[in-house]
Amino acid sequence: MRVILASDHRGYGMKEEIKKWLKEKDIEFFDEGCFSEESCDYPDYSIKAAEKVSKGEFDLGLFFCHTGQGMVISANKVKGVRAALVFKSEIGKLSKEHNNANVLCFPAGYIDLDEVKSAILGWIEAEFKEERHKRRIEKIKKYEEITSNKAKG
Repeated sequence: MRVILASDHRGYGMKEEIKKWLKEKDIEFFDEGCFSEESCDYPDYSIKAAEKVSKGEFDLGLFFCHTGQGMVISANKVKGVRAALVFKSEIGKLSKEHNNANVLCFPAGYIDLDEVKSAILGWIEAEFKEERHKRRIEKIKKYEEITSNKAKG
């Protein structure tokens, strides 16, 4: 399992704590930034990290900002990314089972660290319930193709 992390300045502290925890769990990760609490723009980090998930370089993205909203909106602009806003631990598991999410976005200002850890473990341990939800994911992929082709032509 390879994980990529991204944050803005408001999610930086939580991202740093999750990095320590991932090391303890022996989970390989890469930090795409940001690297301080100095004000920055979340799309600069979320889009770059989401592109790496989309290309298959990483299995999971963990993104952090104050509300999680900026990260989830910008990550979902990248073709092939299914980012979920995770505000309680059960959502991590369900985002994998139902949506096959490959990016989890956390509202660092509104969720505690233990809840984030539990959500991540729930995602890791869950399996995509393909028989029930594959048709929905395929519809999303089809729409991505349609809109992508319109943008090209």
